[in-house]
Amino acid sequence: AKMFPKCTEIGFETEMSAFGLNFCHGLGLGLHERPLISRLNSFIEPYELKAGMVFAVETFCPAKDGVSAARIEEEVVLMPQGAKIISLYPAQELPVANAY
Repeated sequence: AKMFPKCTEIGFETEMSAFGLNFCHGLGLGLHERPLISRLNSFIEPYELKAGMVFAVETFCPAKDGVSAARIEEEVVLMPQGAKIISLYPAQELPVANAY
């Protein structure tokens, strides 16, 4: 969580209002496992990440239309030299399929 920008740096007044933008969780037998890394708990109670852990990094990605958005989730494994992305779906450009 120390890598997250401060909420005021990304246009929010409180961490609660920016909560959904940065979230990470462990992956294993279940979909959402520990560690849970979020703006709401990780600044107060940091969790040490260790090599071999597999987790998802979820971000919020607004579409160019200003209305639609997607939650992009990258799966990573933490290696001794850093994080290695293991998700295979390309997410460089996401088309808007249905504007709401």
